[in-house]
Amino acid sequence: MAPSAVFLEPDSLLTPKEKNKLRKPVVEKMRRDRINSSIEQLKLLLEKEFQRHQPNSKLEKADILEVAVSYLKQQSQLQMKRSFHKSSQFDFREGYSRCLQEAFYFLSLHKVRTETQTKLLSHFQK
Repeated sequence: MAPSAVFLEPDSLLTPKEKNKLRKPVVEKMRRDRINSSIEQLKLLLEKEFQRHQPNSKLEKADILEVAVSYLKQQSQLQMKRSFHKSSQFDFREGYSRCLQEAFYFLSLHKVRTETQTKLLSHFQK
């Protein structure tokens, strides 16, 4: 068989519909390539997580996405716990400081200092 020559019409002769028809498979392939590249990057980033969940198994794209979602949810929950813990520590310190201020104010209202007042002020200053 002799090779057949395929002649493409110049772009100016193609209608917009025909141009889109020719462009669609190229655009679709580029989109799939981007998706596959991103999934591969996820796989590399979460390699340790995959070993914990499914060691020594061939991962499908859906598996990679599921483990990534699970990992992100877990990280989000940990971050929320940490921020709650930090805010409760901050609240405690702020409340403690406010309590000390009130105690100092109350003890300073009396001009005559008793031994108990002196001991309390000394203790608070530590």
